[in-house]
Formats: sequence, structure tokens, C-alpha cells
Amino acid sequence: MAKKTKITVHPAYPIGEISPRLYGAFLEPIGTLVNGMMYSPKHPTADDKGFRGDIIEALRKTDLPCVRLPGGNFVSGWDWRDSIGPKEQRRVHLDLAWHQYITNDVGHDEYLQWTERIGAEPMYTLNLGTAGINEAIYNVEYTNHKGGTYWSDLRIKNGHKEPYGVKIWYLGNEPDGPWQIGSWERDPTGFGVLTNEVSKAIKWVDGNIETVACVSCSPNMSHYPDWDLKVLQECYNSVDYISLHHYHSVRAGDLATFMGASRYFEDYINTEVALCDFVQVKMRSPRKLMISFDEYAIMMRQPSENLHYGRAPYENYRAHYRFSPYRDFVLHDPDNMWRPREGGGAPRRRPYGDMLGALGNASVLLAFIRHADRVKIGCMTGGLGVLATANRDQIWRTASYYPYTQLMRYGRGISMRCSVEGDTYDIPSYIVDDINEYYEQEGVDYIDAAAAFDDNAGELNVFLINRDWESDRTIELDATGFKGYKFCEHIQLYSDDLSVVSTPENPDAIVPTINNSTKEDEDGIIKADLKKLSWNILRFVKVNESDKA
Repeated sequence: MAKKTKITVHPAYPIGEISPRLYGAFLEPIGTLVNGMMYSPKHPTADDKGFRGDIIEALRKTDLPCVRLPGGNFVSGWDWRDSIGPKEQRRVHLDLAWHQYITNDVGHDEYLQWTERIGAEPMYTLNLGTAGINEAIYNVEYTNHKGGTYWSDLRIKNGHKEPYGVKIWYLGNEPDGPWQIGSWERDPTGFGVLTNEVSKAIKWVDGNIETVACVSCSPNMSHYPDWDLKVLQECYNSVDYISLHHYHSVRAGDLATFMGASRYFEDYINTEVALCDFVQVKMRSPRKLMISFDEYAIMMRQPSENLHYGRAPYENYRAHYRFSPYRDFVLHDPDNMWRPREGGGAPRRRPYGDMLGALGNASVLLAFIRHADRVKIGCMTGGLGVLATANRDQIWRTASYYPYTQLMRYGRGISMRCSVEGDTYDIPSYIVDDINEYYEQEGVDYIDAAAAFDDNAGELNVFLINRDWESDRTIELDATGFKGYKFCEHIQLYSDDLSVVSTPENPDAIVPTINNSTKEDEDGIIKADLKKLSWNILRFVKVNESDKA
């Protein structure tokens, strides 16, 4: 018999408005993401800029709101000024972050014009590794000023008369990491001062923009959260958001931990919210900072055979200080970036099937929705690949596509608190390697829940993940407090075989279905059976007066 869980959603318990930017993506020139997918001038669908038309068309069909670009670690050594103007005059550099060449075929203007063509808002990351205040000022002036200055007139000369109007500006990338070019790991106060001065200056260029300050790039950093406190005390009143990143590692095959990994993201969010609010009081400030969670993923990895507890600080250095003179830098040729792999050059895949990847991404997004009062931007690291999975010639959809696009469509309005009453399980502390060490989690709900209420659109949508890796579960959903709303459908996504992978030859290996057995009883309680390791949406719509009659 399926185990039972009771879920209650009531209009008296709102959390906050859900920002459309919560469902953004992240773009960095690694592998084929830029050279091959975004830019491929020899592709049959290539447009006048060399952009792949099939990718643009696929992304335009989604509700992708925004993209953070052009990096990432890459941007901390990138001089945007060498990437504008005629391509034959652009400078080629070594990319110290990813051990490749920066040809600048895709430059500052191309990144922004590509986002125009896919219909998404660009959110720009400034180099605060090897660059400083002037480079940032010139960048914002070139990008957003209407004309009449050297840099804005240069943009016009380069073919874009109107300002790009970029609203969100990220002030650096992961500056506390020893792997970062121009790392500020040793001087958080200094980085806070720089952040403050850059934020002030670029807002003097364009008073309509918002800025994002970097704090610790992972809760696994040994200096977290003290580093964050020192930064924020220097820049709190000049910025609007803080930037969070987290790539959570789980031991290969550990389904219980994988399905509960979003709890660690929530702990990270809660700590940073408390930290921001502490600094707000300390600064006597009326301003409340919001959160941009602009890089994230959950992944399974084989655990290290040689573990050394407490050696994370050393390993962070050792892993990134690679001084070998025999490193091969890859010269970007968009037509030859696809490495021969099984399946005709398809992108590298997880060591497990598509369904787990879909659930991992969705579980993080549900955590963001539950914190919608403070988390206002989210950028899925693999988001573009989820929305347009591609090889050299083809595009198809994996299971991850469906929860992601469904949340873009249905996860709007006000986030509502969900009461979940049912069985829970515990995650013991564990270590994957010397850098990734995790504490225990207690009382993880088998049913992961979030809800979005959009009264203007006449919709209530309740999102549920059955985390149980062994059993189906029965839920009873009480949404009777939403007067005038009626249950209309139960969308589900699951696979009985976790090894199944969607391919160009079999793109519909895992697709959503409608669960027609879900019913509403005489008291208005919804009863549904949720498949093990499944994604579910229970949808309610406002009943028109004419329908009642």
C-alpha cells in the first residue's frame, strides 16, 4: 500500500512574489556551449551573425527570462574591449581559467545581440579579477549610454544604435576562490571596498541599473561565512543583490541524499539572509538585499578513495595550481568543438539517466520558490543545454526540459507556504572528497512541495516531487481555502527505468503525462498517487460565474 502524506495550502500564508528571473540560465564559453551551440557560422541554420538558428528558435519557444553571461571564471581574465569592433582586428588571448584560446569571435556585442534574438534579458558579469573601476565604467557606458561619448559612440559605430539597456550587473565572479584569476580570497575587506566603488561608479553612469555583490561562492569554503560579512560591511548600501553559487556533490548511487540535496541549498540561503539582515541592522540601513543564486547544480560523483578530513583548504589550491608546461590550449573552431562520443557527438552525459537530472534541477527551483521573498534571480548552470539539448546537427529534449519549462509557465504569482505532514527520513553526514564534506540532515520530507498562486491569471499550481526512491506515495491535498478555484489536472513525469536517456533517435523517452486517476472528493480534498521519484503539478483554475451557473 502506498504511504500517505497530507499537504495543505492556504491563501492566508503567502511567502512572497515569485520573480520571473528565478528561471534564468547561465552561459560561459566552456566546451561547446558558445562555440558550437550558440555560435557556429558553418551550420546550415546559421544567421548573419553566425548564430545557430535552430538553437535560437528552440530557446524562443520557451519562456526563458534571462541569461547571466559571459561567465564565470572566464570573465575574470577577459578584456571586453578586445572583443568589440571588426573581427579581424580583435585580439586573441589565452584563457587562463579553462586552458583554451579566447578568439573573441563571440564578443561583447555578440553576447548581447544573441540574447536579443532568443528573447531573453542579458545579465552581465564584470571582470573584477584583472580589471577595475575604469573598465567597468567604460563597459556600462558603451552598453547603456545613448550616445555623445567616446564609448557610446563606438557602440553606435559598431552597429548597435540603441543602448542595450542591461539592467543587472554582476560585480565579479567567485572572488574568494583560489582558482579565480585575480582572487581576493586573502582580502575580503579590500574586495568589499572595490565592490562598493565599482557599484557607485557604474550607477553614476546609469542610475537605472542594479548591481550584484559576490559573497562566498560556496558554503563549503573554509572562510564562509566570515568572508561574506567582511565584504558586505563595505558595500551593503551600494548594491542590490548578493550572488550565491553551489554545486552539490553526492556519492554515486546515493538516491536518498541526491533527492534531499536541496536542503543544503536552503541552509545556504537561510544563512545568507540572516547575514544580510544582520549587516542591515549594523549599518542602520532601510535597504534589504535580495539574493541571486546564479550558478547551481546537483551531481553524483564517485567518492575519493583517499580522504583526508580537514584538508579542503590545501586541496582547493592543489587542484587549481596546475603549472605543467605541457598543457594544450584548445583553439576554438566552432565546427570542430564536438568531441567524438557515443551517440554521434552528443554532449557529455551524467553517469545516470535523465530522470534524476530532471528531479535534481526541479528540487533546487522548488527551494527557490519557497524563498521567493528573498531569492529573486536563479540561473541554472546547465539551463541552456536543458532547453536546447544539441549535438553538431540536431536538437532534442531531455526529461529536464519539462519541469524547467513548466515552472516558467506555471510558477508565477505569489509563492504560498505548503504544510507537509507525513513521513520523513534522515541523511547522515558524508564525504565525497577532500573538498566536499557535508553535515547531516534530519527530517527530510519524502514529499517536496511548493506552490504558486496567480489570482490575476486565475491559477493555483502546486508542485510536488516524490523523493521516495522505493515507493509510490498517496497524497491528500487540501486547497479548499482558495474559494472559487477548482482542480483541473494532474501533470506527472516519471520513469520506471532510471537509466533511460533521451537521444535524437528517441527524444520522447521520458515525457509528461496526465494522471487521470487523481480526483477531488466531496469535501474538496484532492487525492493523488505519486509515482516514486516523480515530478508532479496539481493545477487549479478559477471558476467563472457563468460556469457555476
